[in-house]
Amino acid sequence: MFFCTNQTLPVCSLSARHTIDDHLLASPGGEPSLIPVYNLKAAITGKHLLKTIIPANLNPLTHHPPLPAALLLSLLHQNLVGRRKRGQREAAMSLIQTSLQQCPAATTAFSQFLPSPSSHSSTKLSVRFTVSCCLSSSPMTSVNGNIDMQSSDRNEIRLGLPSKGRMATDTLDLLNDCQLSVRQLNPRQYVADIPQLSNVEVWFQRPKDIVRKLVSGDLDLGIVGLDTVSEFGQGNEDLILVHDELAYGDCRLSLAIPKYGIFEKINSVKELAQMTQWTAEKPLRVTTGFTYLSRKFLRENGLQNVVFSTADGALEAAPAMGIADAIVDLVSSGITLKENNLKEIEGGVLLESQAVLVASKKSLLGRKGLLDITHEILERFEAHLRALGQFTVVANMRGSSAEEVSERILSQPSLSGLQGPTVSPVFRKIDGEVKADYYAIVICVSKKQLYKFVQQLRAIGGSGVLVSPLTYIFDEETPRWRQLLSKLGL
Repeated sequence: MFFCTNQTLPVCSLSARHTIDDHLLASPGGEPSLIPVYNLKAAITGKHLLKTIIPANLNPLTHHPPLPAALLLSLLHQNLVGRRKRGQREAAMSLIQTSLQQCPAATTAFSQFLPSPSSHSSTKLSVRFTVSCCLSSSPMTSVNGNIDMQSSDRNEIRLGLPSKGRMATDTLDLLNDCQLSVRQLNPRQYVADIPQLSNVEVWFQRPKDIVRKLVSGDLDLGIVGLDTVSEFGQGNEDLILVHDELAYGDCRLSLAIPKYGIFEKINSVKELAQMTQWTAEKPLRVTTGFTYLSRKFLRENGLQNVVFSTADGALEAAPAMGIADAIVDLVSSGITLKENNLKEIEGGVLLESQAVLVASKKSLLGRKGLLDITHEILERFEAHLRALGQFTVVANMRGSSAEEVSERILSQPSLSGLQGPTVSPVFRKIDGEVKADYYAIVICVSKKQLYKFVQQLRAIGGSGVLVSPLTYIFDEETPRWRQLLSKLGL
């Protein structure tokens, strides 16, 4: 067990992604440190975080259990640093109190320190609180340097959805189309539910955080782009693609270089790798938000002398500013690249991406009810996506029998539909007798073939043609469900 007392930790060593120095994360055995705490006090200023931890080497029946100190520090940094207004400070304290009180068997006492009148003009933020007892029974893990709590004891199933942008809008549209409307009482809230799915919580998160929280166990299912899963999942075997083609968010992760200068005659990745300019002293400079995938791709293509810089937007400007030789970015139409005098090159596509449904393998195997929920979501998605662009065509056709009408229809291969036409008699009263001299046919046809289909149907005697769009096509069993069970060994 690792102990620390009266240690001053610079705030700069804590990032917004909860990164904590390694010595706070791991004991000599490599496991995250749980620090016995009694009356832990912490104060934040604009420059330093002072934490005083008194080890509880006392009777466990009368004193307090361990607190994951790294988690506490990450909460402090995320919620308090830079919040100097009173309202923001109070909101931050509320967030910390809520977070700590979620620890099982926790008894917490908070007191906010107010600066003296003489310090009111100071730009530093001072907050002091006391944790009398906080116990976390959930395991704590470090994912890419981030602190995460695996809440294995929760009963709710958690679905992560993108919180904003086109991906968020299209995801909600897909769920609505599948009769899985998300109910969000307040647009500022990050938690919602789906009334049609019992015991499911929806958590709105940044796409990369969805992937990280799937790995850490804080989410069970998520909808993000394949590019995000590949970059931030980094090949983690616990991530399983449940549905890999949700039919929106289409783009490609591509390498682009300038059209001018030394790159004017470079038209392939192979030619780029053969350029003699790239040395250890003067490497190829690449700006990207996908450093993991980019590094792997360039190494596989023979580019060893490469240095990366990260950026979240406006990457196309980097070469013109002289801060990069190339970029790796998501491309849809390619128009933005062209307008910034950049070009894609042969062999330069790292990944074809679209929205996917991804799950935690551990959760699928261990979370009660998750497999059933996943099955329902998958079936709804499959049925809706299969019906996209499909129409039901109903027409009347004169004939002597159902078999004779079917023979005429099947003589035209394009009129067979999904599995063949449905032919039913149309009964009429003729000369006082009920007879069937017409037959109704029902066939499913794609939107692209619709008009040609109607023309062929008329040519063999079809009339009174009715056309309506399809909403769902439920198969006997979705192939992706069988694939998922196979991946899980079930």
